[in-house]
Amino acid sequence: MDYTGNKKRQTNYFREISTIMKKHYFVFHKDYILLEKHEDGSFNIPYSEVPPTTITNRADIMTVTAADGEEVLTYSVDIPIADNSGLELCGLRESYYKLPYSQYLKAGKCKELLYWDHNSKFCGACGGLMQKSTDISKKCGKCGKEVWPQLATAVIVLISKGNDILLVHAKNFRGNFYGLVAGFVETGETLEQAVSREVLEETGLKIKNIKYFGSQPWPYPCGLMIGFTADYQEGEISLQQSELTSGSWFDAANLPTIPEKLSIARMLIDDWLKKQKNKN
Repeated sequence: MDYTGNKKRQTNYFREISTIMKKHYFVFHKDYILLEKHEDGSFNIPYSEVPPTTITNRADIMTVTAADGEEVLTYSVDIPIADNSGLELCGLRESYYKLPYSQYLKAGKCKELLYWDHNSKFCGACGGLMQKSTDISKKCGKCGKEVWPQLATAVIVLISKGNDILLVHAKNFRGNFYGLVAGFVETGETLEQAVSREVLEETGLKIKNIKYFGSQPWPYPCGLMIGFTADYQEGEISLQQSELTSGSWFDAANLPTIPEKLSIARMLIDDWLKKQKNKN
């Protein structure tokens, strides 16, 4: 009897089963995500058969289906994670620069769903206990009301005037940088109407030729940013003091500090800079 062959087949079988059972675990502590650090300095999301940290209740682990169809697991912990040379806590924004982009996007979705789960424990209609119906829906055990994660939809626009663009500093910016005019879409208006309204309200300017640029999930905590470009039409800059601290027109050779690479604001500005370079 070929015991060696049998043992090899068994080993391969259990290795395959083990691989099937492995999952990516997206673990959060407040606004920090747990990363696995490798000897070469690279990072990724922990991938294992069991959670990489101690948890008090397995029911707190959520299954999340990512955009690529991969099922991942996510949960949050209330206490800081114990020191481990192979693991590191990193801010979700900062993880953009450390994780593969696909994992950064999945991390954002996981964070949004954990936020939604935490803030939808009880029914808004009758106060009953909400129960999981699917990965992204809940149903009230008392009145039957169903709920899904809600997105805060915002528009952001790059306004050009000749060889200049409008850059502003908002009161809610965390750093001393200048960005683009942005704001939330209101009930009953189109995205383009929201762009025109926000620009007029915040800067006193009228714009034209509004064109869609692209969109971006913004999991801080549950946003969707929709980017546009537009041309200056008329008016003088008159800043809305409750929203903006400063704003002006800038050319490509005289830009202030601009947003980080992870934001759609930076994507819009970089695209404009590329077009300006091609014009010269």
